[in-house]
Amino acid sequence: MSGIFITKIKWLIRNPWTFILMTFMSILFALITGGANGTNKITVPAYTELNQIKNSSLAEMIDEKSIFKIDWVTDKRALEKKILSGKHEFGIVFNQDDYDILVGINSPNVVLFENTVKNAYHLDKQFNQLEQASGEENVKEIIENNSFFNVKSQWFHGQDTFLFDGNLHTLFGFSLFFVIYTIAYSVFQILLEKRTGVWDRVILSPVRKWEMYVANFLYSFLIGYVQVVIVFFIFRFIVKVDFHGMFWQTLLLLIPYVLAIVALSIFIIGTVNTIQQFNAVIPIVSVSMAMIGGAFWPLDIVDSTFMLQLSKLIPITYGMEVLYGVTLYGYNLEQILYPVSILLLMTVVLTGLGIHLMERNYIS
Repeated sequence: MSGIFITKIKWLIRNPWTFILMTFMSILFALITGGANGTNKITVPAYTELNQIKNSSLAEMIDEKSIFKIDWVTDKRALEKKILSGKHEFGIVFNQDDYDILVGINSPNVVLFENTVKNAYHLDKQFNQLEQASGEENVKEIIENNSFFNVKSQWFHGQDTFLFDGNLHTLFGFSLFFVIYTIAYSVFQILLEKRTGVWDRVILSPVRKWEMYVANFLYSFLIGYVQVVIVFFIFRFIVKVDFHGMFWQTLLLLIPYVLAIVALSIFIIGTVNTIQQFNAVIPIVSVSMAMIGGAFWPLDIVDSTFMLQLSKLIPITYGMEVLYGVTLYGYNLEQILYPVSILLLMTVVLTGLGIHLMERNYIS
């Protein structure tokens, strides 16, 4: 068994292109649709002729205390061009004691931003007055570091509340989607080996048949799991996506999903007879599962009862539920156990059916 497994690894080293392509596609699509900055802040172009405004804590307070992020431009005409082109809803010109908001699209964000800037101006003036009266510099930092009050923020939601994180959803969805191709085409090697006669030659060796299946199963699981782990590591430590403190737990909970996809791929191999059939089935199965299972959009926005019932037969549904549950919903062990158990059940059933079909349909 170890010899077959090592042979598979050597083959992967010599032919890594499917693995590399699917990993790259997972990263690319998650970046494009989810955003590379890991934040949901609204960028507001800003201009000022006063350097002391740029160097003051005014813009810093707006960035820290609100959903807006100030983006300085060097020319007022460039600011106006951004507004007129529709790239931004509005922009702002900072003056010494007041400001001008240039509005391109009149939306509720304009009022919210104006209140944010107004509060920031008031706080900035208060800090300046305190510095003049006390003779101390950096009064803002002194007050924050020596506060008499410790504020702890908490939030709650109802049992059926729909929570959504665009960055996490696209990361989870596309990672679980593209790993289907990587795993399926690794299991596809079994079909190729049977067609080329390699499978027969291995059977004549001292290796037992169950060892052949286990070696292929472990190989497919390994490359699929490594692919998703690489994607998650890149988004956690380079792109800085917030996993809500549950990063290592998500890596552990990926295992049942990857096992289920390996089993599903074995089942598909058992149902097809030719390479052409396999190449036609895999895109249909993977895309339809991603759409029905909630990889491309949350199932919470789906109204069709039939589609929701159909999603319960899809491994991606439970993979997304586990990952979303542990990161956003704070699932405990009992809540996680149900989708994990379904994925493990799928693994056992599909693996058994797939091996049975491969043995029944195989003609040496």
